[in-house]
Amino acid sequence: MNTAPVRTIELLSPAKNLECGKAAIDHGADAVYIGGPGFGARKNAGNSLDDIEQLISYAHLFGVKVYIALNTLLFDNELQAANELAHQVYQLGADALIIQDMGLLETDLPPIPIHASTQTDNRSLDKVKFLEDVGFDQVVLARELSSNEIETIRQATTVPLEYFIHGALCVCYSGQCYMSAAINKRSANRGECAQPCRLKYSLKTRNGEELYHDKHLLSLKDLNLSGHLEQLVNAGISSFKIEGRLKDKDYVANVTAHYRQMLDDIIKRRNDVVRASSGTSIASYTPEVGKSFNRGFTSYFINGRSTGIWSIDSPKNRGEQIGKVMQVGKDHFTIVGNTSINNGDGLSFYTKKKELTGLKVNRTEGNKVYPNSMKGIRQGMNLFRNFDKAFTDSVNNNTTQRKIKVNIILSENDNGFTLSIKDTDGLESSITRSLDAQMANNPERALEQIQTQIAKLGSTIFEADNVHINLKNNWFFKTKDLNGLRRELIECHLQKRQAHFKAKERAMHPNSVPFPKSELNFTANIINQKAQQFYARHGVTNSDWGFEKQANTSNAELMRTRHCLLYMNNQCLKEHPEARRLLPLTLYNDKDSYLLEFDCKNCEMIIKKAK
Repeated sequence: MNTAPVRTIELLSPAKNLECGKAAIDHGADAVYIGGPGFGARKNAGNSLDDIEQLISYAHLFGVKVYIALNTLLFDNELQAANELAHQVYQLGADALIIQDMGLLETDLPPIPIHASTQTDNRSLDKVKFLEDVGFDQVVLARELSSNEIETIRQATTVPLEYFIHGALCVCYSGQCYMSAAINKRSANRGECAQPCRLKYSLKTRNGEELYHDKHLLSLKDLNLSGHLEQLVNAGISSFKIEGRLKDKDYVANVTAHYRQMLDDIIKRRNDVVRASSGTSIASYTPEVGKSFNRGFTSYFINGRSTGIWSIDSPKNRGEQIGKVMQVGKDHFTIVGNTSINNGDGLSFYTKKKELTGLKVNRTEGNKVYPNSMKGIRQGMNLFRNFDKAFTDSVNNNTTQRKIKVNIILSENDNGFTLSIKDTDGLESSITRSLDAQMANNPERALEQIQTQIAKLGSTIFEADNVHINLKNNWFFKTKDLNGLRRELIECHLQKRQAHFKAKERAMHPNSVPFPKSELNFTANIINQKAQQFYARHGVTNSDWGFEKQANTSNAELMRTRHCLLYMNNQCLKEHPEARRLLPLTLYNDKDSYLLEFDCKNCEMIIKKAK
């Protein structure tokens, strides 16, 4: 007999704002993560406390959790304000804080669950075990981990594990990239990343031979683990996270609906996992993640190192391939392919210089396309669609609703008439009222009217699964009385659900479990005294200030990544040791120059600023 405990599976969606958050919930998210008024790792995705309160109130009706991203590094003069924000969102009913800066743990935090952001560089068993022992309630693992590495962590820990399954990929280990801070004084660890990894670079050998010219050599495709979800369930992931706190509502809705369907299929087949929230979402369109912004897709390192994780020709949204240009006319071109093109679509293609550019479709006549510009169109070229107007309209104008099924009973007793409701979570509400009841002239029609009016839940979050009428006589009621009774019951039950799914309190108590290392360099990201105190309490005897407080960073390691340009060029040093004659390699563009080093033991590439 299988006695393994049942695990709760959570689909975690991003929210740039209140609108995106509600769209995520309506399309099936079990939890939503959102930034507050400050201190979130996406500086341009802040939200007012009023909006967060509205989102929490809506989310909790479905048992959906709301996590607040408070995951930037903090200077000493910011800790108090960050702590105050933590208390404010706690008072609003937030379900957890996502943090990066350990200095926050040395402040008087409210009793709210704390999640370790991926920015805390959670790629080893020792680190995850430490965070669990400190008292973190959930740990966001590094995207670079394989399912085997995740399983190893799971077997030695009990803390819930969170893992990205979709969206943009940082080429560097999260929390360990200092390129933006070095170049533009815009720290990625403080939510200000300028994304230098998406720029063009050239690559030359020690002898000046150019291996690549003006390519986006550090730009990766987008993550898509649609085909690996059950593999991650088996590895021990509990929270399946979608990246995209800067993405718009149509992206969040489409991608959330896609993964909701896939996870539900898995949950239905198994008896060891259950869903983390309530309600059923049926999208009014067919979700297709390939139609939302993407740079092409990769499964990254889920099964270990693989080719094709890079997107060096362009960091832009290429879209889905739809066919080839067959003929070119003066103001139109003819396309061969099976995809229907519509007015208003956005098409993209690569120029002769392999630059991704695009056009807008003004009108079509069969397979003839009349665009707003013919510049760059040539016979035989591949065409992509990066904006499907019809699909986008169907997402933006969708009527998707999230519903909770209920049973409703109208019964008669000595005190009058009682209307009761019971939902799929087992929560019950009832009200008893005296109604103006008259004997029905047509009992069958009267009963039908009662059932119809009681079941009218269309604009609410509820859907009537069964309606039972238990009356002693064949009564007739006025429609307005039945509607009033139903509305009063629904309002009562909404309040019950709101109270039932309020956030759980969890205080973190300071301890002194030893950190895996006794000495820390700038990559520990310590930029305030309380963070120093935290690590000292956990056995660190020597620690450097983080990059943002370093006086001299000229020779610093700006990035460590599992993306290897030698591997990409089919010159992995493990397989082709003769390629060492090319070293050192220099990565450069018109403004900046970097030296590349290769840690083959750990299969990592290191980027340093060239002197």
